[in-house]
Amino acid sequence: MSPANKVSYGIMTAPSQVGLQDILRVWREADTIPAIEHAWLFDHLMPIGGDPNGATYEGWTLLSALAAHTRRLRLGVLVTSNRFRPPAMLAKIATTVDAVSGGRLDFGIGAGSRPGHPVARREYAAHGLPFHDAAHAVSALAEACTVIRRLWTETEPFDFDGTHTRLTGAFGNPKPVQRPHPPVLIGGRAPATLRVVAEHADLWNYPGTELDDARARGALLDRYCAEIGRDPATITRSTVLPVSYDDPGSTRNAIEAATDAGFRHLVLALSPPYPAGVARWLADELIPAPA
Repeated sequence: MSPANKVSYGIMTAPSQVGLQDILRVWREADTIPAIEHAWLFDHLMPIGGDPNGATYEGWTLLSALAAHTRRLRLGVLVTSNRFRPPAMLAKIATTVDAVSGGRLDFGIGAGSRPGHPVARREYAAHGLPFHDAAHAVSALAEACTVIRRLWTETEPFDFDGTHTRLTGAFGNPKPVQRPHPPVLIGGRAPATLRVVAEHADLWNYPGTELDDARARGALLDRYCAEIGRDPATITRSTVLPVSYDDPGSTRNAIEAATDAGFRHLVLALSPPYPAGVARWLADELIPAPA
């Protein structure tokens, strides 16, 4: 397999309905296993599954702690809700995590929870956060990507007068360890979001497991890239696949189908409770040996 077609494998441990020490145990183990290249958290403030009153930890704070306890894994939040934090503040948070990790951050971002997802929707009202419609959210995402990239790269203060973000004397110091900036992963499948992906992303994460729909969305992304003169091959295709501990064959089949569909960045989602040695088991049972 050529480097351009190389598949990278990572894990996701959603920081919800699980203890911090369990997440740390899995990440530390994964950090010792070269076949596992990246690790991810999600960005919710309340549970979106299981006990609605269960524990959920804030993703970026936890990510910084995990960065300090690992040495090799690339790491990120899959994906950050742009609805939760002002973009200039998010740029500062991400820069700090990139520094803590020694330049291992992959910056994941998206428009935020779907308007029709009532379990996720409740966390906005519970935290005093506004929840606008999808068109507003995608427009704000595009502005956020522009602002964050400028804060990471520009060497002089600037003003920004957008529809959703207004900044005066904006300046990011220090800059991220990674230059010109950490890779940007944008998650989403709506056509408007895919236009933002074409403009700003290094990786695109398809949220779902329906590969026929994923192919159609990928073709639409290719078209949007062509419209702005970008080579769509410069955007790595990513997706999340749930792991079955009891039926690893089904997960292997899902991995094969995803790679056949052109996905080269696979995130294997672990559900709690995490078995002892789960990262080694995953590498041995699910990740194909290098060709």
